[in-house]
Amino acid sequence: MSVYLREELARAWAGQDPFEVVEHITGDVYRELEGRRTLRFELHEKAYFLKLHRGIGWKEIFKNLVQGRLPVLGASNEKAAIEALQAVDVGTMSVAAFGEKGQNPARQLSFIVTDAIEPSISLEDLAIEWREQPPSLQQKRAVMATVCHMARAMHEAGVNHRDFYICHFLLRNRTFTNDPDLAIIDLHRALIHKKIPYRWRLKDLASLYFSAFDVPLTLRDKLRFIRDYTGLPLREALNDQQKLWQQVEAKAQHLYKRAVRKGIIR
Repeated sequence: MSVYLREELARAWAGQDPFEVVEHITGDVYRELEGRRTLRFELHEKAYFLKLHRGIGWKEIFKNLVQGRLPVLGASNEKAAIEALQAVDVGTMSVAAFGEKGQNPARQLSFIVTDAIEPSISLEDLAIEWREQPPSLQQKRAVMATVCHMARAMHEAGVNHRDFYICHFLLRNRTFTNDPDLAIIDLHRALIHKKIPYRWRLKDLASLYFSAFDVPLTLRDKLRFIRDYTGLPLREALNDQQKLWQQVEAKAQHLYKRAVRKGIIR
């Protein structure tokens, strides 16, 4: 069993079993899935997010593996990913509490509590606003440069998100500066490697690009991203990594067509 409680939660939950506490926390439920519950709650006028993981059972684990998907077994995955991003100064969530008990991965109980990032706006919602009120060139470039830097640093640290969409970037305080304060969230499916495999890098980059289709991106914007992400002169990046960027384009287009087919995008 492993438990971490930051000072204010250690005081608030003193003398109580933290696993019992999180089981009975109430708040605004954001997601309720088999084996995982996500909710926002407040304690002493401070807001937090709780992700409570209950074992999904061997049947669901095997089902995920047969379908070629890696199952999410608990909260430790997200905690490790947060710590990996913090180690390379990539903006992300802050852990206020964590707990894990049980050796059986199919029945393990775990939780993670993070500080709510408020006020903020997701880049997905910001893109919608931009359609009505286009940003200045300086604002757009500042956001894109920061997203690019975060993606590069995350991947160089061996972390891939697996749900790397612009909705999972939050702009703190909705404030624009030359260095926007962005945070990457929802890291429960992230994987950590010594060196990120090609296929996971491709998946992240294609997902990011697909999710930004509604952002008014110019060819120059895209080329600047490639240059800054690779850290190479543009001509060299396009020559040496031509296959990667062609596949990013193709996979992003495939994701878009699938989203249209499923009615997610109209």
